[in-house]
Amino acid sequence: MLGPVILAASRSDRMRRLISAAPVTKQVVDRFIPGETVADIVPIIEELTGRGLELTMDVVGEDITTPEQAAAARDAYLALVERLKDLGLGERVEMSVKLSMFGQALRGGHELALANVRPVVEAAAAIGTTVTLDAEDHTTLDSMFAIHEELRKDFPQTGCVIQAYLFRTEADARRLAAAGSRVRLVKGAYKEPAEVAYQQKSEIDKAYVRILRTLMEGEGYPMVGSHDPRLISIAQELARRAGRKPDEYEFQMLYGIRSDEHLRLAAEGHRMRVYTAYGTDWYGYFMRRLAEKPANLRFFVRSMISKG
Repeated sequence: MLGPVILAASRSDRMRRLISAAPVTKQVVDRFIPGETVADIVPIIEELTGRGLELTMDVVGEDITTPEQAAAARDAYLALVERLKDLGLGERVEMSVKLSMFGQALRGGHELALANVRPVVEAAAAIGTTVTLDAEDHTTLDSMFAIHEELRKDFPQTGCVIQAYLFRTEADARRLAAAGSRVRLVKGAYKEPAEVAYQQKSEIDKAYVRILRTLMEGEGYPMVGSHDPRLISIAQELARRAGRKPDEYEFQMLYGIRSDEHLRLAAEGHRMRVYTAYGTDWYGYFMRRLAEKPANLRFFVRSMISKG
């Protein structure tokens, strides 16, 4: 399986230097990460919302090592909120945040991450939008869920992400499928040991369906994070069986992947949200996109061969 190899490369400084230096890399990265600054991303936001889509914005970043870097990540999101306010698009564009960017892995990181993310959640609420806490590797999840619970006391619309490949997630889904909750379900994109996660695609897919059924039958708001046509069809059927209306759940897909499907689902009346990342520290995010889907890797390799 290439996925674990690519994920290992995402943590390699040598591979980072090699891939970053390749002439074709920027062209390929632009498929997934269409800008480095808020100014770069505004035309993308306007184009996608103008086509009936909704967005969740991710300011990419990895390897936060100082409180100052964590504060800078907070400020980058606050700048995004101000731009969304100016555009009048608060209700169409939410934000996704990784708590590692807010200092979660530093000394006193749980409290630091909560202190940094709270003003972002507060600012988002003030313009009519929301924040979703992204899931990272399994060692961070207890802290993430605790911060999620704390934020929801004042901002109950705050969402979180759960990952189907983790053994714990079925129990997490039962707990989270309550009235007022917002939960994005994804397969998972980190290299996890066999002690905590399914390793085979078939097992992960089966877990995804079981967990999605729990969310659809619950009282919360499920967010279906998948590009898999089969899982999308299953999600629609589970929603139908649960008696959910089209505005009582949504689909989420990554910018640059299956863009025609984004538009098809929106045209059919589904809520379709495009996960759109931007920023200069793109390497880790880009490598996880390659690891998630063999077609992404093939696209990158073909581009390197044709342009090299």
